[in-house]
Amino acid sequence: MGGCEDKPAKSRRASSAAAGSGEADPAVAGASRASPERRERTRRRKARARAAKLGRSRGGLTSKIHYACDGKARPFPAIVTAGQDGDSPQFIPVLERVRVRRSRGGAPRSRPTAVAADMAYGSRENRAYLRRRKIKAVIPEKADYQANRLRKGRKGGRPISFDAQEYKRRNLIERCNQKLKSWRGIATRYDKLPAMFEGGIALVSTRIWLQSLCPG
Repeated sequence: MGGCEDKPAKSRRASSAAAGSGEADPAVAGASRASPERRERTRRRKARARAAKLGRSRGGLTSKIHYACDGKARPFPAIVTAGQDGDSPQFIPVLERVRVRRSRGGAPRSRPTAVAADMAYGSRENRAYLRRRKIKAVIPEKADYQANRLRKGRKGGRPISFDAQEYKRRNLIERCNQKLKSWRGIATRYDKLPAMFEGGIALVSTRIWLQSLCPG
């Protein structure tokens, strides 16, 4: 008796499972048909985030501010990118925005005497750009770059010159960063539109310059 009762139970479970799998087929087919739509929605969402200059990093959705400063920790015009974008590709565009007014008039200076940056900016392209413009590069060499150069021997080229004393002035960018981020709207981005966020950065930068030129 027990065996007879078990069989119908098994058959009922099997039939219900078969019916469930049969009913699930249209849903699975629908999911496969909808997957291109989901991919399209994902692509559009990423495109909107890219247009808003937002990106995923360890802190979630973030933006990154790239800029240079002068010898008095005063910022030049900045570039805003998504949070996951690299620093090195923005090195040349940032330097192209450097303009310093001459005291005796004339066209503003656009070529600094030297540029101090950390080793993240020490790519061959960036160093070649500085050599081409006759700007002294104060950028330490990465350990893997140095090992690769030494492994090649004579073909690796000459060692990269590095002024450790001049590199100490790189703290100017950290001090400038503290000035910018003393404004809450810059330290934490609340603006949805990138134009509003960039406008806030320009406003704070202008204030820093005015405070330096007119201390009173």
